[in-house]
Amino acid sequence: MNLKPDFTPGRACAEALDAADPLAAMRNEFFIPRTAEGEEKVYLVGNSLGLPPFTVKKFVNTELDRWAELGVEGHFTGELSWAPYHELLTDQLGRIVGAGPDEVVAMNSLTVNLHLLMISFYEPTPTRHKILIEQHAFPSDHFAAESQIRQRGYDPATSLVALEPGLGEDTFDAEDIMRQIRMLGDELALVMLPGVQYYTGQVFPMAEIAAAAHDVGARVGFDLAHAVGNIPLQLHDWGVDFAVWCSYKYLNGGPGGVGGAYVHRDHVANPELPKLLGWWGSNKDTRFEMSTTFDPIPTVESWQVSNAPILAMASLRASLDVFDRAGGIEPLRAKSELQVQYLDYLLDLTLAGWVDSITPRAMPERGCQWALQITAPHREGRDVYEALGAAGVACDWRYPDVIRVAPVPLYNSYVDIFRFVQILESLLS
Repeated sequence: MNLKPDFTPGRACAEALDAADPLAAMRNEFFIPRTAEGEEKVYLVGNSLGLPPFTVKKFVNTELDRWAELGVEGHFTGELSWAPYHELLTDQLGRIVGAGPDEVVAMNSLTVNLHLLMISFYEPTPTRHKILIEQHAFPSDHFAAESQIRQRGYDPATSLVALEPGLGEDTFDAEDIMRQIRMLGDELALVMLPGVQYYTGQVFPMAEIAAAAHDVGARVGFDLAHAVGNIPLQLHDWGVDFAVWCSYKYLNGGPGGVGGAYVHRDHVANPELPKLLGWWGSNKDTRFEMSTTFDPIPTVESWQVSNAPILAMASLRASLDVFDRAGGIEPLRAKSELQVQYLDYLLDLTLAGWVDSITPRAMPERGCQWALQITAPHREGRDVYEALGAAGVACDWRYPDVIRVAPVPLYNSYVDIFRFVQILESLLS
């Protein structure tokens, strides 16, 4: 086997990589769960729920104190006033997703935002009514697309098209995606795909998909739940029409944290787009005059239907500040790519034949998540997953046969990766 020249088998290599890591100190800004014996867990499940930064308590407690001291006046008092509180997150989110401040807003939850934006961007006609999703879409995305089709009087059996991988493949070939878009042609109303597939960890070619969809006259939206905070994004430059995401995975916004939405600038001021209206989407200067004539905010904020969940947004603010201190998504991605290579190396070195990964190997097609399948003949995957948990490794299981692990560059060390492989090897041997 050809070993990577930068890596060697033992723990000393992991320790040296940590010592040379310019972002290593970021780990010290997070709470790391511990085992019953007090040892730090190997927490590799940030793809499901990110860890809290230490500052989250300060940010949330500040708002609890302001609530106690100010009551309703907290909506309009000081730099942290609640009425415009969501604006404190806008610039940071825009940098993470590659969009302008007029194109991004923190609001609601992912699926609520998906429904709100599909109201605007899925406009079926008798000839153009099909939505393209992927065969194994996250259930919420499938349910949302199906229900939106029914709400417009169409039948999912004929209007919902599921993109399938090639025969015997777990992931998608980019050209197959483009071919399917071209085949649907002028019947295609909307392409609704993930930025990163939740099960396999595959990164979809979003810029190419957007261009292909527009070429046939369709619109395109992305579910970025597993992409935001994981890989670099350039939604505006890619010409994506809309996108939605949650904040509780790689953005570390807390369980059930506030979601986010993006709408391309070309659509933001379009008065012809259908939209569900709410008081909080109307002109900020005249909102409290209580007019029943909707005067939309000239940004994506016009899609807001309710005021901000302040405590959830305070949690997210704490994490976004950590992203800024880390220098943004680019240095985090650089570290993540090295961690990807290191884990690949260790898996190839010690577990070849016992563990397979269905995540694409090519770096542009992957983020920081692996989808591992146990192929050792003497062990079942679910049993191995449970044994990993008992041994202090936090990962997750996805039916039917995948263990997902995700070293997150903000808080996972190279020693975490080494310990994971060492524990997994011991369980399988």
